Amino acid sequence: MYTIGLTGGISSGKSTVSAMLYELGAVIVDTDKIAREIVEPGQPAWHEIVAAFGETFLLPDGYLNRKLLGEMIFSDDSKRRQLERITHPYIQKAAQEALYDACRNGAAVAVLDVPLLIEVGWQNMVQAVWVVYVDAQTQVNRLMERDQLTRDQALARIGSQMNLQDKLPYAKVVIDNSNSLEATKKQVLTAWRRTCVLADS
Repeated sequence: MYTIGLTGGISSGKSTVSAMLYELGAVIVDTDKIAREIVEPGQPAWHEIVAAFGETFLLPDGYLNRKLLGEMIFSDDSKRRQLERITHPYIQKAAQEALYDACRNGAAVAVLDVPLLIEVGWQNMVQAVWVVYVDAQTQVNRLMERDQLTRDQALARIGSQMNLQDKLPYAKVVIDNSNSLEATKKQVLTAWRRTCVLADS
């Protein structure tokens, strides 16, 4: 099984590219989905988060108040790192299990979809890194529009992640998503065809 680590930055269009790869036949291991599952009420990570940050960050039904938690971690790097120290080991374990299951079930290509793939050093879990890239101004504008944020709020969220330019040296494939959807699809299809050759070899 050939493994791709798909990453990018917030509002770069990584999820769009992931959906395209799914349509082409890849198995997608979505760590954003895993991250939501591991913090559901009663899960070990949920208990650790409540112990660390208090019940202030819970909704009446016991689920995490993601909006309130997000506001805290994007304005306080030490709190963000504390949260990541709790959640990342659980996410990595579940992702590794999902990749193992994909291989056992005969998948030809699996995509590990991770926003912070390089920041947390998980590029060693895959055979090739794909980076979804947009220019800085497009990234800010898309995030402001998508999440209804001010420019300062958008810049704070983008600033909490590794700069997209700094991710490019890690990439075997760069998908430039700054332009039209059709242009992105064309790049993904070209890279996919090359990947299929590698998967078959």
